[in-house]
Amino acid sequence: MNNESQERRSLVSSLIEDVPDFPKPGVMFKDITPLLASARGFQAAVTELVTTAPRHVDVVVGMEARGFIFAAPVALALGAGFVPVRKPGKLPGDTISHSFELEYGHETLTMHRDAIRPGARVMVIDDVLATGGTIGATAELIRELGAELAQVSVVMELAFLDGRARLAERGIDNCTALVTV
Repeated sequence: MNNESQERRSLVSSLIEDVPDFPKPGVMFKDITPLLASARGFQAAVTELVTTAPRHVDVVVGMEARGFIFAAPVALALGAGFVPVRKPGKLPGDTISHSFELEYGHETLTMHRDAIRPGARVMVIDDVLATGGTIGATAELIRELGAELAQVSVVMELAFLDGRARLAERGIDNCTALVTV
């Protein structure tokens, strides 16, 4: 990693704030809204995500809701399409879905059945890798459509939750994080 990359990642890290006892007592929430509010910080995050992208990507997928914020500008910079992954009932037309467990409950994600062509190279971007449930479910949707998961990139990885290990158990080992806590 070069000096410019280190400086961008340091800036990104410095703009993520700790919020104690949110969403429940005992949890230290990592808030990215100060990062988003900083033009320099947001640009640094997007630039680093673009820099770490694989050589050829057909589609960038972002998950509701904060994954959208980062995935769309990365797709634009890469000259790739952007595909949103949404909660049930948010997409019109024919969709596929995958359900999974979260740290605080149960969730289902959906994607348009025709959003990604078979064989397409897909980059998945999200704000946080926690337990790996959201990314794992998204990977299942991509596989169901016959596409190739080229890479997963996140702004922040919460390493203490072992999400990367859970993804590796599902055959997802091409994951990068700008900041690891």
